[in-house]
Amino acid sequence: MEGQIHTDKTFEKVVYLNKDVKNREFENCTFKNCDFSGSNFASTRFTDCTFISCNMAMVKLGHATINHVEFKECKLTGINFSECEDFLFTVYFENCLLDYASFAKMKMARTKFIKCSLKGVDFSNTNLSNGFFDNTDLERAVFNYTNLTSADLSSAYSFDIDPEINTIKKARFSQYGLQGLLTKYSLRIV
Repeated sequence: MEGQIHTDKTFEKVVYLNKDVKNREFENCTFKNCDFSGSNFASTRFTDCTFISCNMAMVKLGHATINHVEFKECKLTGINFSECEDFLFTVYFENCLLDYASFAKMKMARTKFIKCSLKGVDFSNTNLSNGFFDNTDLERAVFNYTNLTSADLSSAYSFDIDPEINTIKKARFSQYGLQGLLTKYSLRIV
């Protein structure tokens, strides 16, 4: 089944657990209520696709291409997105559970995270310039040498970002989020 090309298709309630789905192409496809948890999508190409209410926990994406892909109300825990091809990597997340995922070293300028849980996510060396974190939980998310230039974190919460090792020029924070920039100093903010 490797090498198959799927264009303009809708996949609903597909259950494909811990399977190999390698070397396929999906263009302009919609996935609804599917369960792909633990499956291997290595070297697969997704272009202009939408995932709605899908379980993709622990999916493997080695050398996968993800170009203009939207994830809405999906479970994406533990996915190592940094294994994807960096070229053309463009994603959008809304109401998603992304806990313990990794975006380390990815170029993700202008990426939007809307009402997502990003607990324990690794953003080390990631370009998130002009990113948008709307009502997003960043508890224990890792920001090391991350580019957050002009990013909007004004409604994000539970983050711990060190301004000395991250680029935060022109980033937006609410007054309530300021303590997340000062954590390392052990200040008591009242």
